[in-house]
Amino acid sequence: QVQLVESGGGSVQVGGSLRLSCVVSGYPGISFAMGWFRQAPGKEREGVACIGGLGSTKYADSVKGRFTISKDKALNTLHLQMNSLNPEDTAMYYCAARAGSSCTIAPTSDYNYWGQGTQVTVSS
Repeated sequence: QVQLVESGGGSVQVGGSLRLSCVVSGYPGISFAMGWFRQAPGKEREGVACIGGLGSTKYADSVKGRFTISKDKALNTLHLQMNSLNPEDTAMYYCAARAGSSCTIAPTSDYNYWGQGTQVTVSS
């Protein structure tokens, strides 16, 4: 059974930083990609960043230069470092994994496993 558990969300002011983490238990496949997604109230879930089985990364245009995705293979943990946060980043953030090494942030249906989410709130 694959399980993903996110942590690290919280409330910050504009310009602040947060680091999200996602611990993976079980094993999605021989090689797998992981991603971070977010969903704001009244909006569809959107891809934020992903990292492929061999370490390639992709980012949504809205977060390029501000967010960094990384993974610690030894600890089976995925991270998302978020800097220069603004109110538009406010959302529930989810980590996800897919049985396949290619990195993609869309569509969300490509991902097989999802965590429960961690809330990020940015206030001005």
